[in-house]
Amino acid sequence: MRMKSVTTTLIVLVHPAPTSFNAAWAEATEEACLSLGDEVLRSDLYAMGFNPAEGPAHYPPASVTDPYDVLKTQEAAAKAGRLPADVQCEIDKVRSADRIILHFPVWWFAPPAMLKGWCERVLVNGGMHDTDNRFDAGLFRGKTVLFCATTGSRAAESAHNGKEGDIQMLLWPLAYTFRYLGFDVLRPRLIHGVHGYHKGAAKQTLEQRLQDELKAHRQIIADYENLPGVPFNADDAFEAGCLRADAPSHSLFIRHEP
Repeated sequence: MRMKSVTTTLIVLVHPAPTSFNAAWAEATEEACLSLGDEVLRSDLYAMGFNPAEGPAHYPPASVTDPYDVLKTQEAAAKAGRLPADVQCEIDKVRSADRIILHFPVWWFAPPAMLKGWCERVLVNGGMHDTDNRFDAGLFRGKTVLFCATTGSRAAESAHNGKEGDIQMLLWPLAYTFRYLGFDVLRPRLIHGVHGYHKGAAKQTLEQRLQDELKAHRQIIADYENLPGVPFNADDAFEAGCLRADAPSHSLFIRHEP
């Protein structure tokens, strides 16, 4: 009988407070993965002091274009094997992982700038993608990514008709970033109403709800293979760079004119 191979999970935590719920949720993910016999890799970006600001100072002068062009500079450094050490470390983790689970809060209607900067620096042109290896031909086909995100707003406020904006749309640019690399993107796991202004009974209710979420998380990870995905248009749904008239629209970001 053939033995099942070990799954490698990369957990990326993006929160500056080690006592935050996001940190506890990431810890619950790690415990759940380890209980299943998985190998776990960790990137706690704030604890690592990861620098999210891309720029020419990270690269050897021979790789830097004048004027500075981020794509050309990354490509030259990747081909020469001279990417920044912190970036190369993260790249090695992403390449080793079968799945990535991102834990982060939603701030100002988007993931934290630290996570955006991690994408800009780590998902390097010429190393993690290029013109011929993206979307359906991405280098990370067969791998998955899951967002575990918190919002301060209530679930109703984050719905499609909510005052805070549709959280699925707010997270779509990050989802499409991983889609660009070839990942299968799972529908985000969201926990709402997580903020520090609850008092009295409301605070106790929140704390109990969050504890219940952490307890239930082990089963969610156990059922990971059955989690729903985010639909995207395949490459052949486009013609001359635009969505074909007979192709479905899966998002308001890529849609037919009314």
